[in-house]
Amino acid sequence: MESRKVKSVSSFQMPLHYPRYTRKDYQDMPEWKLDRLLADYGLSTQGDLAQKRNFAMGAFLWPDHCRHDPNPKPF
Repeated sequence: MESRKVKSVSSFQMPLHYPRYTRKDYQDMPEWKLDRLLADYGLSTQGDLAQKRNFAMGAFLWPDHCRHDPNPKPF
């Protein structure tokens, strides 16, 4: 049997750093910057500005209860 190599082309490359923006940063971010951020992570840039902001905040912001506390309180 003849073996064939299949060439695969992908343009997505995972960015090295997780975005470190606050909720206010996303709320004030211009549309072009949101588009770039979403595209860098291979996420959709479809929708209006409010939809993009909500999507970015949902994708990149951690809920407050999940944030690392540098001074945890004992139980």
